[in-house]
Amino acid sequence: MKNSHLTLRIPAALARTLDRLARIRGVPKSQVVREAVADYLVPSGEGASPTMVTAAELAKRWASIPRLDAAEADALAGDIADARAAVPPLVGAWK
Repeated sequence: MKNSHLTLRIPAALARTLDRLARIRGVPKSQVVREAVADYLVPSGEGASPTMVTAAELAKRWASIPRLDAAEADALAGDIADARAAVPPLVGAWK
């Protein structure tokens, strides 16, 4: 299927936001706009397929994902261990 060409004018502030989002995601602005138009015309839950993420795009995004430092990771592990200890043992239905 042949793609159609579209030209549009948007406010400068919206253009800056579009530039920034495309740069963060590492994709062309036209892809961001295509996805936004598709989401607008076919909202989620109405048969829309999820946006596919390529391995290359995921690799670019991976660097910007926040991570825990060692102290935060230890605190989280302790919280998880405490929560597991607080859960009563599971009693099977057949006992």
